[in-house]
Amino acid sequence: MSDNNKHMMIDMTEYPTLASVNSPADLRQFPEERLTQLCQELRTFLLHSVSRSSGHLASGLGVVELTVALHYVYQTPVDKLVWDVGHQAYPHKILTGRRDRMATIRQKDGVHPFPWREESEYDPLSVGHSSTSIGAALGMAVAAKRQGLDHKVVAVIGDGALTAGMAFEALNHAGDLHEDMLVILNDNEMSISENVGALNNHLAKWLSGPVYTTLREGGKKVLSGLPPVKELARRAEEHIKGMVIPGTLFEELGFNYIGPIDGHDIKALVNTLKNMRQLKGPQLLHVMTKKGKGYEPAEKDPIGYHGVPKFNPEDDCLPKNKGGKPTFSNIFGQWLCDMAESDSKLVGITPAMREGSGMVEFSQKYPERYFDVAIAEQHAVTFAAGLAIEGMKPVVAIYSSFMQRAYDQIIHDVAIQNLPVLFAIDRAGLVGADGPTHQGAFDISFLRTIPNMVIMTPSDENECRMMLTTGYQLNQPAAVRYPRGTGSCVTLNTELETLPVGKGQIVRQGQSIALLCFGTLLHQAKSVAEKLDATLVDMRFVKPLDAELLKTITAQHDVLVTIEENAVQGGAGSAVNEWMMTQRVLIPVLNIGLPDRFIEQGTQEEIYHVLRLNSAGIEQRIREFMA
Repeated sequence: MSDNNKHMMIDMTEYPTLASVNSPADLRQFPEERLTQLCQELRTFLLHSVSRSSGHLASGLGVVELTVALHYVYQTPVDKLVWDVGHQAYPHKILTGRRDRMATIRQKDGVHPFPWREESEYDPLSVGHSSTSIGAALGMAVAAKRQGLDHKVVAVIGDGALTAGMAFEALNHAGDLHEDMLVILNDNEMSISENVGALNNHLAKWLSGPVYTTLREGGKKVLSGLPPVKELARRAEEHIKGMVIPGTLFEELGFNYIGPIDGHDIKALVNTLKNMRQLKGPQLLHVMTKKGKGYEPAEKDPIGYHGVPKFNPEDDCLPKNKGGKPTFSNIFGQWLCDMAESDSKLVGITPAMREGSGMVEFSQKYPERYFDVAIAEQHAVTFAAGLAIEGMKPVVAIYSSFMQRAYDQIIHDVAIQNLPVLFAIDRAGLVGADGPTHQGAFDISFLRTIPNMVIMTPSDENECRMMLTTGYQLNQPAAVRYPRGTGSCVTLNTELETLPVGKGQIVRQGQSIALLCFGTLLHQAKSVAEKLDATLVDMRFVKPLDAELLKTITAQHDVLVTIEENAVQGGAGSAVNEWMMTQRVLIPVLNIGLPDRFIEQGTQEEIYHVLRLNSAGIEQRIREFMA
């Protein structure tokens, strides 16, 4: 263990009850009355652990009692406990043998940020993206029954994750199959951003909305002249209302609904779960919790305390960001506001990632043109298509790894119809601590094959701004991919300028080697070009490629090196290889990018080093290739 992690170790003498829980089997030896003390210690341990390591906090604080109750009642790991997303799974990790390694969470070779099959037998499903728990749990329940296994399956899903279509697809299927399983709806009226789909909000809107009101008033008018039927009208109204009360909604899907109950009452949770473990068929338990529970600053600001840096729990606020360089997300957010000011047809769309995508200012300045569609990436893209069909100019801000979830919609609803939808792809390339589920490794590869799509890779913030403008002005689908984190602090053009489509530029003229860079790795390649006296090219466009520039470069150089922060398979380098084959250009090419494996967690710098994508690594790989 590193000195750093030794320093971060927590003195377990302060947590006598928690210290005796090395697995859920230990927990199940406790009398029920000791669980309250365990919950208190677990919550305090979680707070002090995350404050030293950084990571997800508010979600975990909200599910302490629920986690303890589940492991107390269910015979994990034989019974399967499936957490959705996994932001809220830190207490689960602490109780399942990973307590003493929590200081390493989200670090290279440390505890994984989400439930992870290879890490623990208590994690039956590796997760990272939202709304997968019910479908996977249903598969586990079916498999258990078919194989005659006597174990229970529980899925825990937050109200934010329930806004995704696939959660309802799974509920619908589970109700139809009538397998034994429990779905726990952890309702805190909050996902990562302010949840636009909290069940309560939906119901309040529905019960006060025009459909329900029209049904009610219409019924009254029709039946108003018939006194004996007034009672029937009143009962019909109650029935309509009942159809959308959460219990009835889930019952209509085939679930036995119980709740809502207080998710911080450990005794009620244990008793309810003991009863529900015996029930047959699909069950849904509606649990009300408070995100950030037990730590006042997080209760007051659950969004701010969702993911936290290292901080002092004694302070009533998180450490201020020192400012510094603007992130690419900031650059996008500023561009969005500037473009919205100049074009009233612009609309901005996010699948529940307002803060992460840099859209807070835009949402405040132009609320009528800002749409958070909840965790529904497929819908976000098709919604954008509908807007574009009617003459609006939609900009879909989406993380690279979340865009994978909308692939059919990009092809079918946007590209085939050649609609002017701009995709602002954040977190493209290596994201660092969130690990394999969040690395933006594939977007160039999966977008490059789609006809009508223009793909741009800015090397700095100013190019990013110009490419967003360029893509926005095109009358066809376009994507600008940019990385997580800050740029190189170049001066920004205040004007909304465009770039010539499909044109790269030579940054440095050299001798026999040409480095063709797609994106921000251009900065790592600059010192390499100097040392090797190589030509350095900012390619800018993956699609269309700058064929004229490629002709010139290949005629003047003996070796090509393509550099990108995307999977080498099918990436920008592959596009260059394909062009060379069609042109019968036969010179050696080295494709540098992400290797053919899922990339582990660690800081961006650590992973650049491991994958040899920093200056030293790129130079070393070129020298090896030349040798």
